[in-house]
Amino acid sequence: MTSISNFFHKYRDAILFNKNLIISGAGGFFASAYVSQLYSEYDDNEFVNSVVALITEYAVYIPLFALLFYVNNKNRYVDPLTGKKNTKQLRHDIKKLFATFSISEVIFSITRVLTQYQLLQSDIQAYEVSMVSSIIAWAVFFIAVNVMVKLVKLFKKV
Repeated sequence: MTSISNFFHKYRDAILFNKNLIISGAGGFFASAYVSQLYSEYDDNEFVNSVVALITEYAVYIPLFALLFYVNNKNRYVDPLTGKKNTKQLRHDIKKLFATFSISEVIFSITRVLTQYQLLQSDIQAYEVSMVSSIIAWAVFFIAVNVMVKLVKLFKKV
């Protein structure tokens, strides 16, 4: 195996995890920018706009991430000897994911709402503000979520 193949084999789970975050995050990113711009045309309340954009981002991102994570990891939840679902491993991973995302999402939400609220006070279009605040929050979130994945040892067997 080449060094690149070794790298991808060694870090496969982390790479797929982050790929899923990026894909689902991109969907939430564009949906929230669209909704933020649309909302700004009907109401000029910056705080409510920030919260609506955050809710929209989560409404797209969370279900999409859950689906992608399951598709990439479904083989982890099947007992190789019996072919039956390994519910113990599934429950264990759900607990770890919950712990990981609980802290990371609080960090994301606070960063997202505060930066969007501050930026909406300027003369920038709402969709641009939504995108900038989302990028800032995602940068902080990626660091937090990857640290948490390591701390809870998400990709270790039970």
